[in-house]
Amino acid sequence: MHSRRVGTTKLVAPDIGFLPCQMVQGFKHFHLIAEPVQQTLTNGVTINAWGYNGSTPGPVMVVSQGDRIQVAFTNRLPEETSIHWHGLIVPNTVDGVPGIEAGPVVKPGETYVYDFVIRQAGTFMYHAHTMDAQQEMMGLAGMIVSLPERQMVNREYIILLQEWAVKTGADMGMSGMGMGKTSMTTKSDMQSTMEKATEQLPSGKALDIDPMSMDYNYFTMNGKSFPDTTPLRVRYGEKVRIRLGNLSMDSHPMHLHGHEFQVIAGDGSTLPIPWFKNTINVAPGETWDIEFQANNPGIWAFHCHKPHHTTNDHKTDVGGMFTTLNYSRRSTL
Repeated sequence: MHSRRVGTTKLVAPDIGFLPCQMVQGFKHFHLIAEPVQQTLTNGVTINAWGYNGSTPGPVMVVSQGDRIQVAFTNRLPEETSIHWHGLIVPNTVDGVPGIEAGPVVKPGETYVYDFVIRQAGTFMYHAHTMDAQQEMMGLAGMIVSLPERQMVNREYIILLQEWAVKTGADMGMSGMGMGKTSMTTKSDMQSTMEKATEQLPSGKALDIDPMSMDYNYFTMNGKSFPDTTPLRVRYGEKVRIRLGNLSMDSHPMHLHGHEFQVIAGDGSTLPIPWFKNTINVAPGETWDIEFQANNPGIWAFHCHKPHHTTNDHKTDVGGMFTTLNYSRRSTL
């Protein structure tokens, strides 16, 4: 389920959905499973990754300030792992950094219950913090929304930004630009190389990724690259919030066409004085909340403003970290 209603506010997590919970003796009980997954980034490109409950990123956890929660965490990976509750103020024993802090490591086949109280309202994240340079970049990441007592918007979108070094078989060098070659490569030569690389992709076979590479060739919003990203659909006149998180190696300046938005919160904390922008740079490990009024109908681009990040495997067509905001004066949802 990719949407849920809280009071008069509709929460939407495109392409990933929400983690179910049960009330058990007055607290919220979640079950989170780390496991190998096959994630389709865009048509014809599926990767072997690691994720939670069948996808990367994992499902969004929705809690409220003041909740006591228990997260039963099961490890179905071939190696030990843990979960860090990024930005949340929790006891040291459940912060999820074994070997450095007091918390335990969760070995393959084991289940550990994280138990703590949600002290803040805002946008947060969860991710692996055991061998995190590898495990985070394999896809072990997700978003947490902690709701305040009162919701002040009509609709919220929750989006996690990620990037992938997919082994497509192309020898493109750093950033796909043939670094290390002394001769100039023409546009036609490069396009030819890319087309040949695409032809070499195994049909119907999931591709491996290199979590330790810095040569990223796919960029995703909630695990999808354009044109497979789900459009952000709103109604004319609505007040809309977008919650953005980044668990990748690069920063992503996210730009919304046709609108000016207010930056209202960063890293889970409400800003005392919001400011107006049309581009917000989301650095690794950061979350930002932006709000705007849906008062300029159309199909509007919303994308990372690093040009290579709006491509798939460095091809010339629009792809990557790109989606659209869609509505008309008569929008109905």
